[in-house]
Amino acid sequence: MFSQFSCLQSRMEPSDQSGPNLNSQDVNPVFLQQLRELDIPEEAAKQALLHTQNVSAEEAAMYYFNKLENEEEGDDDLMFKMVFVVNMDLAMGIGKVAAQVGHAAVGLYQALQEKNSWREMAWKWDHSGAKKVVVQGTNVAHLLELQALAMSLSLPTYLVHDAGLTQVEAGSRTVLAIMGEEEIVNNVTGSLKLL
Repeated sequence: MFSQFSCLQSRMEPSDQSGPNLNSQDVNPVFLQQLRELDIPEEAAKQALLHTQNVSAEEAAMYYFNKLENEEEGDDDLMFKMVFVVNMDLAMGIGKVAAQVGHAAVGLYQALQEKNSWREMAWKWDHSGAKKVVVQGTNVAHLLELQALAMSLSLPTYLVHDAGLTQVEAGSRTVLAIMGEEEIVNNVTGSLKLL
């Protein structure tokens, strides 16, 4: 299989469509054909090109075969979740909390698009029920401590800074969003009370 990759390298052409917002029409037809020659199903080849930002057939093939290998090892059995830690030190009403959790979800989901591994995690999370949990954080120091711990575990995070137009001061840190494999996220937020 890997000898086929070296053949790909010599036939590769650069793609001028390397932006992160590719859709299925944007896959490089030369790369797609090269992947099809490796007996990769067309839809899987397109997805591999999209996940690797249409960089090369070799990169997409590596992604596809690594994904297959991970699936065989039971990687798909992993559960993922998104947790929102609300800063309970702020006097936010129910509607304000709901809006801030919404901001956190959108912000974190956008951040997940920055890395291939995070995009893959988001895809798995979305296709396994998109589990979300809202818990109570003590204050801003607590949220920052949790964010630092999450980041040390390579978990993606997003911290909402409020605009200050309604109930809290501008710049207030209202909600921390964390996402990852459920067991690892539980090491950060598992002891916190549900909201």
